[in-house]
Amino acid sequence: MDDRDPGGWQHDHDFLADQHGRHERQTWLVIALTATVMVVEIAAGRIFNSMALLADGWHMGSHASALGISAFAYWFARRHRGSSRFSFGTGKVGVLGGFASAVVLAVIALLVAWESVGRFFEPREIGFDEAIAVATLGLAVNLYSAWLLRDGHAHGHDHGHHHDHNLRAAYLHVLADALTSVTAIVALTAGKFLGWGWMDPLMGVVGSAVIARWSIGLLRETSAILLDASVSRQVTDRLRAAIEADSDDRVCDLHVWSVGSGRLAAVVSVASRAPKSPDAYRELLCSAADLAHVSVEVNRASERRARAS
Repeated sequence: MDDRDPGGWQHDHDFLADQHGRHERQTWLVIALTATVMVVEIAAGRIFNSMALLADGWHMGSHASALGISAFAYWFARRHRGSSRFSFGTGKVGVLGGFASAVVLAVIALLVAWESVGRFFEPREIGFDEAIAVATLGLAVNLYSAWLLRDGHAHGHDHGHHHDHNLRAAYLHVLADALTSVTAIVALTAGKFLGWGWMDPLMGVVGSAVIARWSIGLLRETSAILLDASVSRQVTDRLRAAIEADSDDRVCDLHVWSVGSGRLAAVVSVASRAPKSPDAYRELLCSAADLAHVSVEVNRASERRARAS
């Protein structure tokens, strides 16, 4: 007995379509804002000879490119939604976008650290007033962008809801931009009023360490999904318990993995002396976890023992 006859049980691979449409629009708006401020900061950094401002501008430029990856992921997922070419839908496209963005974050962290160390040995005279004003403008835009992408923060830390890794990556990018804007403001202010020129490269090193920590966390989370790593033991235990609540049923084989942001797929083999229909087991499994795709194999216990022998 298997699940070839779907009966009344239906599923689809259209993951978070409504949320992704809103998230895509938010991401494009943030890209436009980030690219605009990037141009302003790079130009001001050259005019006022501020390495901190110039580095912040290039940092935002790198993030504008990374956010473009996120926007492309949304577009690709929407265009191929429901396509039979993708066995489990396009849910992992957003996760792949988050992974790519995390790689960009890691590279940015290295570049910021390299640039900061170099400034210890080659300090420059800076137009402090103008540079501080531009850095403050950049910070304001970053905070507004983070507010636009706040869903990525809420979903990324609430494991009871769907996770949009793509939006979370975009959110982390603008937070990293805000951090570098803050460090630039602090370093420029200290240089102007206290003559602490060493604050500029020091804050750059601190900022790069924080960015690297974020990128490593996102790399771990998204790579586990892309590599079809097993979900947490708590989830598999709940699924197993849902089937084995009936003493006649026993789970012989169980595979559970992520097929998108917060969506799971499961393949289950059940042996029973009084087997139910595959639909009945699907209902039990879906009551225990949010499953987007379920395949159930049902065997009579005596038949399975005969095959095993």
